[in-house]
Amino acid sequence: MDRTISFEAGDMWFSPDELDITPGSTVKFEVTNIGKLEHEFVIGTAAAQEQHREIMREMASGSGHDMSSGHHGEGHDMSAGHHGEGHGMPSITIAPGETATLVWTAPQNTDKLEFACNIPGHYESGMSGSINLKG
Repeated sequence: MDRTISFEAGDMWFSPDELDITPGSTVKFEVTNIGKLEHEFVIGTAAAQEQHREIMREMASGSGHDMSSGHHGEGHDMSAGHHGEGHGMPSITIAPGETATLVWTAPQNTDKLEFACNIPGHYESGMSGSINLKG
């Protein structure tokens, strides 16, 4: 483990909202949700994040799940869901008042990534930030 970054997720924001990370380094993110809504923390390119948001919108509108209910195991299960089906973005879901951990190794082949909460409406309300990969 090269570095640990402690994060706060509130209702419609992350703090900090920009990170500089060395390519190839392994980072442990500790994300504490201090808000009243469930949030997620997903790392990926801007294009992958947009694709993920589209899937989330379809899941929310087409499946009958209430994604804001905060019930564990219902609606949006990141561990068994669509990420393993081609998206491959590292992600965690954080319930209100909880802390979740994600260990991630920064790629060598890109220079800019985003972290975001892609639960419908959250990204659009400001729940995103930049990861600048530079040595």
